[in-house]
Amino acid sequence: MADRLPDDVLARRNRLPVKPEPVVLAGRLVELRPLELDRDVLALHAVSSGAPFVLGTKAMHGYDSDERIWRYMSGGPFADAAALRAWLAVQDGAIDGRPFTVLDRAIGTPVGVVNLIANQPQHLKIELGAIWYGPIAQRTGASREVTYLLLEHVFGLGYRRAEWKCDARNEPSRRAALSYGFTFEGIQEAHYINKGENRDTAWFRMLDREWPRIRQAAAARIGTPTM
Repeated sequence: MADRLPDDVLARRNRLPVKPEPVVLAGRLVELRPLELDRDVLALHAVSSGAPFVLGTKAMHGYDSDERIWRYMSGGPFADAAALRAWLAVQDGAIDGRPFTVLDRAIGTPVGVVNLIANQPQHLKIELGAIWYGPIAQRTGASREVTYLLLEHVFGLGYRRAEWKCDARNEPSRRAALSYGFTFEGIQEAHYINKGENRDTAWFRMLDREWPRIRQAAAARIGTPTM
């Protein structure tokens, strides 16, 4: 049985819950904290509705929220905070997922949501998914740091495989996955029906044995020292 995994690797499966634990992960630009709907939803809607807004020294003119955020997501655009809350509540209640609010540390305001989803501790794999940011956080380096924090967390817990999936038409997400060090594995055709449309899904993955090498480059890009 040459392919049998070591006992210490197999033992990790018993330490990991099906619903990822609530933790706070802090970086230089962002802080990830477990989503709390009562606390976060109004601010999250404000940065994702398409309406103009000002946060600290940052201002955003009106924009097409479907084009900038929601086109390839399972929900949105959301007419009001109640609709966004209902969509996020499903993620919060998932037995195998954990949503995190992305807080911009400079202005102290939520700017997006990321999830650990499709958690399968019995196979030591987990997915980074249902990720979105308001335009005020896009192209600021926040997403790169968020991804680093999540990967550092899950591989530190003992997962062997982290996955990233997106609509095959979502070129920004595909480029992001590759730039973060994920490996493209192919297209799963007719994977979902999303908002009445066919969705082919692009699959990406990163393995624990790859993370030490990727981690060094990722930390350098976001300005985080490593041991």
